[in-house]
Amino acid sequence: MNQIEIGKFIAKCRKEKKLTQAQLAEKLNITDRAVSKWETGKSMPDSSIMLELCEILGITVNELLSGEEIDMESYEQKSEENLIALKRKDENNAAKNIIISSLFSVTLLTGIMVCIICNLAISGNLTWSLIPVSSIVFAWVISFPGILLGKKGIAMSFISLSVFIIPYLYLMSRLLNARAVFSVGSAIAFVAILFLWLIFAVFNRIGKTQKLIALGTSFLLAIPFMFVINAVLSKMTAEPILDVWDMLTVFLLLIFAFVFFICDYAKKKGVIK
Repeated sequence: MNQIEIGKFIAKCRKEKKLTQAQLAEKLNITDRAVSKWETGKSMPDSSIMLELCEILGITVNELLSGEEIDMESYEQKSEENLIALKRKDENNAAKNIIISSLFSVTLLTGIMVCIICNLAISGNLTWSLIPVSSIVFAWVISFPGILLGKKGIAMSFISLSVFIIPYLYLMSRLLNARAVFSVGSAIAFVAILFLWLIFAVFNRIGKTQKLIALGTSFLLAIPFMFVINAVLSKMTAEPILDVWDMLTVFLLLIFAFVFFICDYAKKKGVIK
């Protein structure tokens, strides 16, 4: 498959349908930047939206992957070539992810071994090394799905974080002999995970077509969650709910949200691309 030719073909078909990049993107629930990347050959349409894209442009998947209109005589040959090319591309992506995830795992395993060896050499038994080792294992558990599966693994990483954060905090509280690590940490973790899932839902819902709006919304949502976390900490540690740094944080969050909303408005008006 020639991405450059495919991109030119998409642009040609789009123009024949009298659609702008923004209009095509809106129909597919993606960003116009994604369409621009297709048409310049920088990326390919995701397989999940290929059928819908072809239906909008009035072409077949084989024509899309060939980057040209296909007559009936060469249709079967092109179909076979395109299937082979798609399979090879998927295999290459999977192999790349496996290599990256393997290197990541080996790096963390090396860190674990170094901690254990140093601890045994200094103390003669496992003491302080259990803390970094537990943290490294926890980091691997929540990161590995996202690295191995890419975007498809993000949800699995979130699930792993939600499932293992409480056991991890309990283990840390035992290793550090500090009950507050579990009691306070669990309360904060519960609120933080709710916030992360809410942000995940926002980007999953509107982030595909309106990333700037999703970013602005995320900064706004961070404000009430910050107050909730402060309220929890105040109740458990007798600290004040708000201080000057909290007010500064709220101010900065509002500024960031405002900037993203303004950028989205300017982009829709054609002021920025």
